[in-house]
Amino acid sequence: MWTLLTDGPVPLWRPSPTAVSDVLLFSTRRGGVSPPPYDTLNLGRSTPDRPEAVTANRERLLHSAGLAPDRLATAGQVHGARVVEVDAPGHVPECDALVTRARGLALAVTTADCMALLYLAPGAVAAAHAGWRGVDAGMCEAALRAVCEASGHAPEAVTVHLGPAIRGCCYEVGDEVADRFPIEAVDRSRGRARLDLPTVARLRLAQCGLPAAHVHDVGACTACEPAWYYSHRRDEGRTGRLWAVAARR
Repeated sequence: MWTLLTDGPVPLWRPSPTAVSDVLLFSTRRGGVSPPPYDTLNLGRSTPDRPEAVTANRERLLHSAGLAPDRLATAGQVHGARVVEVDAPGHVPECDALVTRARGLALAVTTADCMALLYLAPGAVAAAHAGWRGVDAGMCEAALRAVCEASGHAPEAVTVHLGPAIRGCCYEVGDEVADRFPIEAVDRSRGRARLDLPTVARLRLAQCGLPAAHVHDVGACTACEPAWYYSHRRDEGRTGRLWAVAARR
């Protein structure tokens, strides 16, 4: 369902237009103007990158998706499970997910290893950021409830899309973290435990009534592919930020 489009000036993960009528996308690190180590499409204002470069990158990305830069809502992420419904542009502090019913309003969350989830329901979209703390706090379920409430539909009418993230192949965690999650999502066969957050997300969402077939995953690992993705862990914090964006047409 998802395809990495590389033929345009800004490479993006986009779903098939025949499957999704609204705007959903996951960015890569290519197609921008930022210098190393933020090269090139750094979208995060929390980095030491030049602010004017981040602004130019954001405008490039939004224009490439047919979205207006002045119709952007962003989340001030704190690794929690708070979801805020918005109907106007702006930065929303201390939340990790946004939901909207407004047309043309782009919702963006920022990642550099954490998992991004995009939710699509008839009449509403949501974008959520979830590292292990957010997943443990219930972000996957909270965003699903929020988009169901905003749209007036049950989970059976929702699809959830998982973006590039550090995955079980690379995400080593201590036992104090691994023990918080189902055994299906933890690999202990190679020494230190490795955690796969997309697996946890699928399990949590299924418990809330979301059909398994309604979860779609790009499958990319941020830590494995330095040419395409930023990774906070791989790059020891000196890196840019990716975006996940959702908007109603």
